[in-house]
Amino acid sequence: MFDLLIRNATLIDGTGAARRTADVAVRGDRIASIDAPWNEAATAQRVIDAEGLVVAPGFVDVHNHSDGWLVKTPHLVPKTSQGFTTEVLASDGISYAPVTPRNYRDWIAYLRALDALEEDEYQGWCSMSEYMARIDRHNVQNAIMLIPYANVRVMAAGWRRGAIDDSQMKVIRRAIETELEAGAAGMSTGLDYIAQCFSTTDELVEACTVMAPYGRPYVTHVRYKKGTLAGVQEAVEIGRRAGVPVHISHLKAATAEETDRILSYVDRVATREVDFSFDIYPYLAGSTMLNFLLPYEVWEDGPLASLERLRDPAVRDRLEMLLACYDLPAEKITIAWCSSQENRAYHGWTLSDYAARLDKGPAEALRDLVFEENLAALMVLHLGDDRLVDPFLAHPKCVLGSDGIYFPDSRVHPRVYGSATRMLGPLVRERKLFSLEEAVRKMSGASAARFGLADRGVVRAGAVADLVVFDPESVADRATYDDPHQLSTGIEHVIVSGVEIFAHGKPIESLGPELPGRALRYGA
Repeated sequence: MFDLLIRNATLIDGTGAARRTADVAVRGDRIASIDAPWNEAATAQRVIDAEGLVVAPGFVDVHNHSDGWLVKTPHLVPKTSQGFTTEVLASDGISYAPVTPRNYRDWIAYLRALDALEEDEYQGWCSMSEYMARIDRHNVQNAIMLIPYANVRVMAAGWRRGAIDDSQMKVIRRAIETELEAGAAGMSTGLDYIAQCFSTTDELVEACTVMAPYGRPYVTHVRYKKGTLAGVQEAVEIGRRAGVPVHISHLKAATAEETDRILSYVDRVATREVDFSFDIYPYLAGSTMLNFLLPYEVWEDGPLASLERLRDPAVRDRLEMLLACYDLPAEKITIAWCSSQENRAYHGWTLSDYAARLDKGPAEALRDLVFEENLAALMVLHLGDDRLVDPFLAHPKCVLGSDGIYFPDSRVHPRVYGSATRMLGPLVRERKLFSLEEAVRKMSGASAARFGLADRGVVRAGAVADLVVFDPESVADRATYDDPHQLSTGIEHVIVSGVEIFAHGKPIESLGPELPGRALRYGA
């Protein structure tokens, strides 16, 4: 007897193989068979008639900011409504573990506008394993974690800039090895973010060599402030010297000329020197913490001390000079979310309009807003036409990472609601960037293989029953920059570990005390 039977579906198996019509039977948390005999099918507890629909592997979001939400809420509907069944956590080298009793408050303050956790929601974990145990069976989605390099570096050497000495590197390498043994999917960096912005290339090579025997990737938000191509070149150097695969986070360019330069380097050099891949979301605009624009010096004593540094007139002067160097006019920066109720009236305002309202310059207005919000403010960066990312999306080394940042009362980037469904719908049907089979592969099979998700990302007998059933004719994103809180259309059913969490286009409200999401280990 089967627990679930999906009948008459168009099967896209996640490998890039051609679609075919099939019945998919589920028993427990596994796919029991493809094209089961009818006498067994007749005894299935639940049957989904999927005629005219596609059944595909559950999608894997390889770059996101769900770290806090998977602790805070059992069901992050903006993500599951797109078909995401697994989240790869600890993007950009920063997360909520590992931490210590002395620094966890700093991390919560720093990440408030990115990963959403508040101090009263912290439950005392220190290690990555303890943090992942809090997620296991307490969420409808699966999760696997990268090792966030900034957290490890801060544990070994504190927040300040400066070279890592031999004893500190021993601590860093031991911590990385411990987490690899515990099942981490690789190591991430965000070289424009706190602490790791002070890391040298040589330091990162030495840290990454620990991963070489494990074959796990170095996953990096490169030094974008230095220049995208230069940052990618450094990442490839690190991977080549350390002997590890390289995966670039949210790789894109602001012009067609820059796109040509970057992808030419990828094809001619990167893919020949290292095992190379990258992710991107199907939008050009970016989004991150407003404090991302501050000079690195404010972080040298940690996040909780940064506000005092912002009082220094010399730091203020340097902030103004730094903002003038960014090719990012204040009218292109939108205030997406503020933690205080008082400033939520400014959600959706540009920094230029906000500054004019207060009769301040943009640098002063930015600094004061970060100060008033205790660092917790989010921005969206409007960079140009979304179609500029098309060549990256179409590249065979690309997989999907939403980079989604969620707050319910906000003007967040629409990517948190619409990345996967834009891939399946408009990019296949209208823009014809790739076939539907290739879109599914980029979001399932290729992603699962890259991050060591055993028996996931494919539809075959014996694989874990993480599945998405969708309408290929209607699937589409609806979220916009002006109105981002719009669920996608066309996703009919989502199944995690054999448990249906989304049915007939709606989340299932009651699933019982033990939820189907698992804390995953690399290769297990």
